[in-house]
Amino acid sequence: MKRLGILVMLALATPSAASARGTFDPTVEFQQHEWIPIHLGPLNLSITKAVAYLLIGMVLTILLGVTLMRVKTPGRRQALGEQIYEIAQTQVAEQGLPSKAIGRWFPYVATIMLFIWVVNMLGFIPLPLTGETWHGVPTWGIYAATSSLSVTLALALLTFVFTHVEGIRWNGPVRYFKSWIPEAPKPLLALIVPLEILGQFMRLISLSVRLFANMLAGHILILTFIGLLFILQSVVLAVFVIPIAAVFYVFEVVIVVSIQAFIFAALSAIYIGSAIEPEH
Repeated sequence: MKRLGILVMLALATPSAASARGTFDPTVEFQQHEWIPIHLGPLNLSITKAVAYLLIGMVLTILLGVTLMRVKTPGRRQALGEQIYEIAQTQVAEQGLPSKAIGRWFPYVATIMLFIWVVNMLGFIPLPLTGETWHGVPTWGIYAATSSLSVTLALALLTFVFTHVEGIRWNGPVRYFKSWIPEAPKPLLALIVPLEILGQFMRLISLSVRLFANMLAGHILILTFIGLLFILQSVVLAVFVIPIAAVFYVFEVVIVVSIQAFIFAALSAIYIGSAIEPEH
């Protein structure tokens, strides 16, 4: 583990073309360039760095699920798979979804939790996908697809749509939308109803911005501390900068990555469950 940590920090300490120009701008890591342009009329479906990371995350999520969940012989893999399943079922699905809807929506909340965890974790593994080269060799760096607001907004939009579709399916449109209106004196309804409608859309914003902001902030902190080496061009700073960056790195990998995946899935379950049974 010590050797792996050293290799990771060395990879982080030699990013992009920063060492060549003596400057470092952490926001460069989050710029999206069209690697494979795909334009269908007004739709831009081009392959960018974020798309590449999402595709890798999708493949790894599938492999992780197959490797851990389809185990016939008892062992460590089965134990780990059961532990993940237990968290997804008891701590996420059963806490937010009514019992009648667990069978239908457990696969979604469990998958979204595992997928976001994989994509978040992938964002802290140095890969040669920065889009930059050094003497013709692709440079290594860290990047999280979930640090892009468009990605987290798309994930939140899935939950947002599923929430209202299920609310209408279980309660009917009239009863469901009527449940948004609390009991209050009629003069206050003109003020309360717009706020309740706004509150529904704020769920979409909060769900996406929470994940985006946490992942973006973590990466910027790490890249900023590493970038000080190139901004000030002082190797002596490495004694102070590398340990601080390593602390932030470990904190993000051990705590933030898992917590954000769990919160996103748990809130998704709560929102869907509250739409199915609005009286609760």
